[in-house]
Amino acid sequence: MTRWKDGKTMTKVYAVALSIAAGMAIAAPISAQQPVSARVEMAPATTVNLTAGDSIRLTAVAYDSAGRRVDVPIRFFSSNRRALLVSREGVVIAQLGGTYRVVAMARDAGRARASVTVNVEGAPIAEVAVQVPVGRMIVGTSVRAEAKVTDRAGLMRDDVEVRWSSGVPRVATIDRYGQITALSEGRVTIIASAGGVTGEYRSEVVANPIRTFTLSASADSVRTGDVVHLSAEALDARGRVVDGVHVTYVLAGRPEPSAVAQFPAAEVDDRGRFVAYKGGEFTVVAIGPGQVARRTILVTPRDVTQRIELLGQGAVNDKHTSDLWVWEGVDGRDYALTGTWGAGGQAYFWDVTDPSSPSLIDSVVVDARTVNDVKVSEDGRICVISREGASNRRNGLVILDCSNPRDVQILATFDDGLTGGVHNVFVYRNHVYAVNNGRKYDVISIEDPRNPRRVGVFELDTPGHGVHDVWIVDGIAYSSNWADGTVMVDVGNGIAGGSPSHPVEIGRIQAYGGRNHAAFPYRSPTGRTYVFMGDEIFPYGLNVAGGSTPNRAAGYIHIIDVTDPEHPEEVARYEVPEAGSHNFWIEDDKLYAAFYNGGLRVVDIAGELKGNLYYQGREIAQFIPYDPNGYVANAPFTWASQPHKGYIFFSDWNSGLWAVQLNPPTLTP
Repeated sequence: MTRWKDGKTMTKVYAVALSIAAGMAIAAPISAQQPVSARVEMAPATTVNLTAGDSIRLTAVAYDSAGRRVDVPIRFFSSNRRALLVSREGVVIAQLGGTYRVVAMARDAGRARASVTVNVEGAPIAEVAVQVPVGRMIVGTSVRAEAKVTDRAGLMRDDVEVRWSSGVPRVATIDRYGQITALSEGRVTIIASAGGVTGEYRSEVVANPIRTFTLSASADSVRTGDVVHLSAEALDARGRVVDGVHVTYVLAGRPEPSAVAQFPAAEVDDRGRFVAYKGGEFTVVAIGPGQVARRTILVTPRDVTQRIELLGQGAVNDKHTSDLWVWEGVDGRDYALTGTWGAGGQAYFWDVTDPSSPSLIDSVVVDARTVNDVKVSEDGRICVISREGASNRRNGLVILDCSNPRDVQILATFDDGLTGGVHNVFVYRNHVYAVNNGRKYDVISIEDPRNPRRVGVFELDTPGHGVHDVWIVDGIAYSSNWADGTVMVDVGNGIAGGSPSHPVEIGRIQAYGGRNHAAFPYRSPTGRTYVFMGDEIFPYGLNVAGGSTPNRAAGYIHIIDVTDPEHPEEVARYEVPEAGSHNFWIEDDKLYAAFYNGGLRVVDIAGELKGNLYYQGREIAQFIPYDPNGYVANAPFTWASQPHKGYIFFSDWNSGLWAVQLNPPTLTP
């Protein structure tokens, strides 16, 4: 293992805040003696009461431990991004009724914070729309109705009670949960009431013509995690298909003994899609109007587990490590670039041709506290690193010539309009897509890397919008926009006439929870297209000062089927119960996911996806990087991962760069 600390002769320091033409004068990293925040005071400091649709401006001031005001940027955050919108400047817009918390956090090493409670009274109800998945009903039909409740602010409401009733109970009844049962022929009106407003659904109940009812399956024997499609067919006395039949699918089974008192051993949805989490025999029952059909499916364990072998570590134990990028250099050797977080603006270059012995070969130090993101051009010649926390508050990005990673040269810096900080970047076809102050992304041409220029910009117009990350595949940018989900933008694909200088939005994908931090598209060999959308949540807070306190995260990866882009569907998830997702990579039907305190996870995503992959035996391997010499000892906090030439490289916040390899499982006699 190669261990390294600052101060050796290989370190190269550049002062990017100065003109390159001035001779590259050396500048020290930001002084550790600068005052840092110890507390934050907010105004108003007491509970704030609002009505949905109202807005208010909060202010906050940071002070150091001596009580002196510290002039640092302060960001505002909402405990519920959908219900209570909060801009980074402190403008609060109430959306949904409830009680929430707004946090103001100093954006310096102290990370001092304060919070205020916001009570919101919901807006009056404007409309109740009743939706039923069938038109006319056949006697014996049992179907669930849904009420879509909209308030005067134009927002969908799920926090109000809906009361159901039937206009003609002898024809059809409805219970308190919206379940309709058709009893006899005739016409009926189903009524939903909420907040003094009513909505209606009118239907006709007809005689039951069904004489034959059968259930078919796409497979009778599968592995855990495989999706089986079931289809019920109803025929009348003349053998004709009866249209408009509502079918309910339920599940019975004999799971293996290990499934007792655990999670459900299998599931089937209302479209007849079955997936199992445990082996065993499972019977799907299809219930139609006055009819029942069954189908039994045999499930065996998936059995994809492999051994993961530690090859080497490029340890960085005196500061936090951020993102990484691994590539083949123009000389045919393999290299890695890693950033640093909350430190002194370092970026490290490694030779990883021999992954058992990563070797530090060069470094760059820029005027920044954090080099959060690092990317390399497709030809391996240009590197781009992001800058946050510059001493002069002119952040932005730095463009490097890394055609010789042993002697990296700065070609240019770009901070025009990016002084609020660049958190993430992506390099695609001679353009840099730079996340600007967490609000938008700017498109910077590096066709002439010594003279970068802005050519385009993309920003949402939603209240309190933000963006964390952007990833580009086939000319489509997938930006992770927190509560606004993943936004797909044509930046050169041509599907919407977009280009780098003229980004054109294609569509948006929402995921439950509204905390979209990272997104990765994947076109499966099955013909389906998925977008993997990762959360980032710190319910226990985030310790950034080092010491002995390990961090814990939450959140999971949402898997959205966008094969039909007009009707995206959240079909699956990958959730590690004890940890939270961060960055990830997908290649050759494998998900390589960094799960913070849960380490590196390698997951089989072959075939159609449905349900929680964590419980389906799809996890191929995991590696949790404990390091007794880490910045926080034995506190894994894995940041990013990338497969490269049969190896897996990943960065860890507390311990640097790691290299591992998957191997076949060990056979036991």
